[in-house]
Amino acid sequence: MFSRRTHNESFSKVYNTSFDKHSRAGKATTKQKRSFRDRGAAAKKLDLQSKKADHSPPVGSTLTSAIVTICVGPEQRLFAAHEDILSHSPFFAAICRGQFLESATKRVNLPEELPEIFSSVLEYLYKGDYYPRLLHNKRRNTWELEDTENNGRGGVESTVLHPRAGQELLKDTMLYCTADRYGLEELKRLALRKQGLQSGIQCSTILASARYAYANTPDTDSKLRAHYLALIIRSRSTFKRSGTMQMEMEAGGKMFFDLFVAICNHMDDMAQASKSPFTKSPRTPH
Repeated sequence: MFSRRTHNESFSKVYNTSFDKHSRAGKATTKQKRSFRDRGAAAKKLDLQSKKADHSPPVGSTLTSAIVTICVGPEQRLFAAHEDILSHSPFFAAICRGQFLESATKRVNLPEELPEIFSSVLEYLYKGDYYPRLLHNKRRNTWELEDTENNGRGGVESTVLHPRAGQELLKDTMLYCTADRYGLEELKRLALRKQGLQSGIQCSTILASARYAYANTPDTDSKLRAHYLALIIRSRSTFKRSGTMQMEMEAGGKMFFDLFVAICNHMDDMAQASKSPFTKSPRTPH
């Protein structure tokens, strides 16, 4: 037998920090009260930051640095970007320092990347967001994705066909993993937040994207992996009827052991909450 919460110290640390507040399924928490004025001021500040990011280049950039040509994907699709802009990513900063020190042609080859994903990375580096943008709804005081049907740019798919996987994967998940490789922590947070606003995604796409997330993030990742585990737990009534879920579980993998531990922790939390003196017991009918 093994202990559900102590099978791996790093795993416990991940889930103790991941399944709290918004991402933890079924966890009873007490939120600190905030006044209406505080919430309004915070929303206004975020809205101003979003607008500023959308129209301004990154701080310290003059857009006068050398142009770098990036060759992306097996079809070698070409992109161009300022070296100063690319260097906001530690990944590209290291490439620029090493490859261009004595080179006349500033060219980077990324044969493994997908043009659809890299295009969004560039858009983020220049504007602080990528299409569709994250907008603040002042009337509801919520964050939502912009209307892609009536903004003149046309609709946008939430999935991208991954050639090696041979199926559609969630774009935000792929962006998260790409941002992790490029050292863009803010882009990771943005991609995760946008993915949380998606709905109507098929079980097969969610499971394939979850496997991709596990294959392309380190074991120390405490955000994207936990997002998928919490999603499956919350939607368990749907997933338990899914034939794809059955096939995925029979194929096995670390994700499903993590899911087992997360479910056990969730059940333990629910049991603990029911024993709490602050929990109201159901009324017995007279």
